[in-house]
Amino acid sequence: MLNYSLLENLLTPAANAFMAQPVNVRSYGMAEIAKRILARNPGLGLSQLNAALEEFIEEICIIIADGGAVNTPLFNTQPSIAGVFQGATDTYDAKRHRIKTNLSGGTRMKRATSGIKAQKVQTPDPVPFILEVNDMLSETTNELLTPGGVIQVWGGRLKLATANPDNGIFLLNDQNEAVKLAVVIENKPARLIAMLPANLPAGAYTMEVRTTFLNSAKESKTMKTGKLNKELTAVIDTL
Repeated sequence: MLNYSLLENLLTPAANAFMAQPVNVRSYGMAEIAKRILARNPGLGLSQLNAALEEFIEEICIIIADGGAVNTPLFNTQPSIAGVFQGATDTYDAKRHRIKTNLSGGTRMKRATSGIKAQKVQTPDPVPFILEVNDMLSETTNELLTPGGVIQVWGGRLKLATANPDNGIFLLNDQNEAVKLAVVIENKPARLIAMLPANLPAGAYTMEVRTTFLNSAKESKTMKTGKLNKELTAVIDTL
């Protein structure tokens, strides 16, 4: 069962427009997936199962690294190249082009998705939510961060009470150390525009927006935090 609540859609000027936001979605890592498989198949051994899963993942990575496409009942991958080529004789240049792996659902994934039942639940305490982070230099969405570049953060309830130093856009590394983006160029409920620090270390980050605003005019006594549910990667070289 997929629980959802309705939130005011601040990305559209249409009156009385709301959008669904899934709530209390549980995530499953490889260890939990293995335990669920063993619960259905008690005759399997944990070490053998983990080894088989690892071999499956490793072989897919080898195929992708070799430029191949993967087609399984669960998902399909297809390589693509982003960037502009200057004429028919131009060739791939890592400084101007980037190879991407596009992912789509397979037949079993689509079947499983079509079977999800949705249930509306009570709207939770209003908090900011992040839908997209656009990195302007790399022209990517919810993927890369270019140190010294500019990002656009799209979502809802994002406006910052800038007089409060605890408000802001924060990047958390894998040690949970936070970097606050000091320069906010645009501060609106549905969009923030900010500059990334030029000395931002390369690595993986989780983005948080922390604000005490309940809406664009009323400030709460407690901090409201919204997170992007995808990991962002800071890269030093601009492609």
